[in-house]
Amino acid sequence: MKNIKYAEMLLYKSQQDLIVLKKLYLDTEVADEIKGFHAQQAAEKMLKTVLTFEGIEFPFTHRLSDLLDLLKDNKILFPDSFEELRFLTPFAVEFRYDYFEEDDEPTDFEKIIVLLDEVNEWVIDVIHSN
Repeated sequence: MKNIKYAEMLLYKSQQDLIVLKKLYLDTEVADEIKGFHAQQAAEKMLKTVLTFEGIEFPFTHRLSDLLDLLKDNKILFPDSFEELRFLTPFAVEFRYDYFEEDDEPTDFEKIIVLLDEVNEWVIDVIHSN
């Protein structure tokens, strides 16, 4: 069953996380784990917004791959670029309680913000087109 009020609240909460990320992403005193956490939370809440709006039940999870797969399983189309969200999942829990060690390149939070802005616009389109 669709829950438009809850979907709108999730969207609002996702935008709060995105605002925090945008304010902090250049601040070198803020750990990447914190920036990544807000990026993951924004993405998670955005995907859950669409699922909630469409009346699709989802498990309690922070795994973005599960949420993306659930959208696909329910024939909700989204741009291929959103698949890149999957790599944010470890920021939800794993890196909240462990050190985040980057591989060769630093995390490109500017690129992540661009992607999250695209997801945000898609979510808004979905909930306002129905």
